[in-house]
Amino acid sequence: MGRIYPEIDDGLRAFIEAQPLFFVATAPSDNSGHLNLSPKGLDSFAILAPLQVAYLDFTGSGAETIAHLRENGRIVVMFCALEGAPKIVRLHGRGQVVEPADPPFRDLRARLPAHQTPARAVIRIDVERISDSCGFGVPRFSYQGERSTLAEWAARKGETGLRRYQREHNARSIDGLPALRGVEAKN
Repeated sequence: MGRIYPEIDDGLRAFIEAQPLFFVATAPSDNSGHLNLSPKGLDSFAILAPLQVAYLDFTGSGAETIAHLRENGRIVVMFCALEGAPKIVRLHGRGQVVEPADPPFRDLRARLPAHQTPARAVIRIDVERISDSCGFGVPRFSYQGERSTLAEWAARKGETGLRRYQREHNARSIDGLPALRGVEAKN
C-alpha cells in the first residue's frame, strides 16, 4: 500500500540518493499541447531541504520541461528502484527554472553535484506532495555506469557551439512555448 509523507525524511533521502536514474514529467496548460516525460541521471539531483529539491538541466534536443515550468510550474519527479527492494517515490510540486544569468544560479549551482558538463539551467522544485508505491511491476536492471556521450558532445561543441545549439533547439518547446530565455542572439 502506498504512503504519503509530510517531507523528505532520512529513509526517503537514502532511497532517492541511491537511484542513478529519475524521471521528470510536465505538461502545458493547453490540453492540446504535448505532455513531456524525460529520463535524467548523471548524478545531477540534490535534496536542498525537506520540501525542496533541484537538479541540473543539461542541454538537450528540446526544452519542454523548461517551457512547461515557465508556463504553469507543475512538475512531478519519479524515482524507481531498478535494483534491490521494489519501490517508487514521486515528488509532486512547483518548479522554477534558474538560468546561468539569473542571480540565484551561482549559489544554487554550488549546492548541486560537481559536473564536467555545463548546465543550461537548474530546476528547483518546491515539493507539495510526496508519495511512494510498491514498484512490484518494475523490472530489475543492473546499473553499469554513466554514459560519457553528453559530456563529450558538449565539449566538442564548446561554449559558442552550445549557445548556438540552444538558440536553435531550446528557445521554444515543440508546441511553441517560450523556453530558455538566455539564448537570444547577441548583437
